[in-house]
Amino acid sequence: MERRRHRTEPPADGPGLGRRRFLGYVLAAPTLVTAAELVPAPPSDAAVPPTGLPSADITELADLNDVMTAAALPTSGLITVQVHPDGTVSFALPRAEVGQGITTSTAMLIAEEMDIPLERVRVALADARPELLFNQLTGASNTTIATYAPVRVAAAVARGRLLWAAAIELGAAVTELTVKAGVITGPAGRSVTIGALAEKAASPRTQQVTAELKPADQFSVIGTPRGRIDALDAVTGRKKFAMDLAVPGAAPAMVCRPPTLNGTVGSVANADDVRAMPGVTDIAVIPTGVAVRARTFGQCIDAVRALRVSWRPGTAEGKSDVTVREELRAAELPMGLPPLTPSVEATFTFHFRGNSALETNCAIADVRPDRAEIWSSLKAPIVAKEMIAAKLGLPLDAVTVHVTEGGGSFGRKLFFDAALEAVEISQAMGKPVKLMWHRADDARQGRVHPMATSRVRIAHLGGTVLGYTQRHTSVATDLSHGFGEIFTALAARLPVADLGFSETFFQLSQSMPYDVGVSSRLLNETDKGFNTGSMRNVYSPDVTCARELMIDRLASKTGKDAYRFRRDLIRDERTAAVLDKVAEAGDWGRPMPDGTAQGIALHSEYHSTSAVLVEIDCRPETVNRPVRDGVTGPRVTKAVLAVDVGLTVNPRGLEAQMTGCLMDGIAQTLTSSLHLRDGCFLEASWDNYFYTRQWNTPPELRIIVMPATTGKPGGAGELGVAASMAAVACAYGRATGTMPTTFPVNHGTLSFEPKPTVPPVPQSPTDGLDHAY
Repeated sequence: MERRRHRTEPPADGPGLGRRRFLGYVLAAPTLVTAAELVPAPPSDAAVPPTGLPSADITELADLNDVMTAAALPTSGLITVQVHPDGTVSFALPRAEVGQGITTSTAMLIAEEMDIPLERVRVALADARPELLFNQLTGASNTTIATYAPVRVAAAVARGRLLWAAAIELGAAVTELTVKAGVITGPAGRSVTIGALAEKAASPRTQQVTAELKPADQFSVIGTPRGRIDALDAVTGRKKFAMDLAVPGAAPAMVCRPPTLNGTVGSVANADDVRAMPGVTDIAVIPTGVAVRARTFGQCIDAVRALRVSWRPGTAEGKSDVTVREELRAAELPMGLPPLTPSVEATFTFHFRGNSALETNCAIADVRPDRAEIWSSLKAPIVAKEMIAAKLGLPLDAVTVHVTEGGGSFGRKLFFDAALEAVEISQAMGKPVKLMWHRADDARQGRVHPMATSRVRIAHLGGTVLGYTQRHTSVATDLSHGFGEIFTALAARLPVADLGFSETFFQLSQSMPYDVGVSSRLLNETDKGFNTGSMRNVYSPDVTCARELMIDRLASKTGKDAYRFRRDLIRDERTAAVLDKVAEAGDWGRPMPDGTAQGIALHSEYHSTSAVLVEIDCRPETVNRPVRDGVTGPRVTKAVLAVDVGLTVNPRGLEAQMTGCLMDGIAQTLTSSLHLRDGCFLEASWDNYFYTRQWNTPPELRIIVMPATTGKPGGAGELGVAASMAAVACAYGRATGTMPTTFPVNHGTLSFEPKPTVPPVPQSPTDGLDHAY
């Protein structure tokens, strides 16, 4: 094991530290508690383009992840590692675990630096901590990037302090000690556990120290495939989500919601009758509907279905997919003058989509006159706490927000709609409540990915690309969950002039992997009448899908192979390597039957890159195979995804993330969307919303994690969605002979009978066993 010297005095070389040497703190505490001190990144001196609009290569100067990391850096010293007498090490992660595996990867970082078994690390989720400012926002694949250095430094400080204490205990020099599996051993074979040193290594006052990180060639945990630390609890039902918590007095609650988006209550005709129903304890009108509280959720559903409410109009009255498409067409920014050379051009439409999290919105709230306590899965808990305190008229320190683990998010839990509703209900009823949304609530009144169009023009001369223009037009994306505040706080340091929140987000999240000459990509948004959110990968799946389809079209027009055409345009070696890898592993160009085809695409973001090759079957016998109440359509029969995230912390976790990304991509291309009619989304259950099902999952799937190419991790959580969606779209175009321009391709087929909007909660099915597969 590596031997490292620990010093308790300030370093002689001051703040100018090397690549592996960092400042940290031993904090005043009864047992050992340590933290990192990371110097904030200097302001960017990148010049803003003369037009005031960012260039297409702005992400080479700073991307969204860089911005989030810089915003988190100043408070990185406020997150700590603690050693306990029982030999365990704990860390309160200021991010939300929603299934992406960040508690496991964080535990791996601590285990690596401290040379302790992974199972001895306890990672919990931190309550909302306003003092962390922008360091408690989970999104944009930023968690591992932003916490990689602070967690490692804090752990390294702890290790150094333990060695110092062990040196005294064992009567040896620090350089003579080794650490293995949480045991420190001296030259004479005497040893002591880190648990036995937890109090002796503590400090009565806060001290600044230096720490040296373990070099990559000595890693034994980072980069090795590890199972999730919460896997056993998850599969045995012991894992605690919000609805599993036993908060004293908190009874089930649900909301009767309007038949159209964001309608409001006019009057309730039978409140007294419903209040007298079995188990019902309370009824209250809140801004989003009529809340009911009962002994069980089944009784809540009965009460919601029994309510007779007159509703006032909402914010999308009379609107449909057709009318929104017309709005988007009218809001499209000009493409500029037609090129003087040949070009290819097309416009693509992407319909509304849902986040598809298995866990619907839910929260527990206990509101008293002088305080409030909330439990929910929240990816922006500081913003939630601030808004709840303002809503209740309470000081910030009178509101406690506990972050629970969540059953999926995909951007959905960036918003705290359920937490705010639970607070309103608890305040109105004067009792603690356990609020759960119904699946119909989630689909019809929840956050959605905005409907959008993307128009692309590529000018060329022969096989040489001269210019790329893309105008992306979208229903407005709500960024009130915290991203907007980050942009405002760092405005002077961002090379984006005075762009608005959405345009800033768009430009900082869109990279261009190809050499396409003069490039221009702009976003315009319209219509704020919808409840929108940052669905996984936000703008990138639609933007990249449109781009890759047009790259395919240009390759075909110039008589070039789609893979070779891309290969010749790629600007960097890492992206070329993942493209080459999927082409090789997927046997690109092999002969295939009519009605089937391969598709290939790539996407880069947040210091990472990915490529996907798929094979699709669009033959009639596949497309028309019967599935009850389902849109069967084409099937992706094979998928190969290669990913380079720089440094991979947990390859097994990365493979799982990429598999999920691939399923997202298949769904968005082929089957999953929401249908808007008369101001209401028709979907009202998982039976209606067609995320990738077993019949569309590729039987042949391979995820290839590329060897480390950098010394630090890049973004991973969203990386594979855009390339997957684009590859499936390209394969579909090649198999059918017609490039798709509307997504999902089966949006025009409504395969189910829409459930009524009154009552808002559909009747529970009674025929499940009849339809079991």
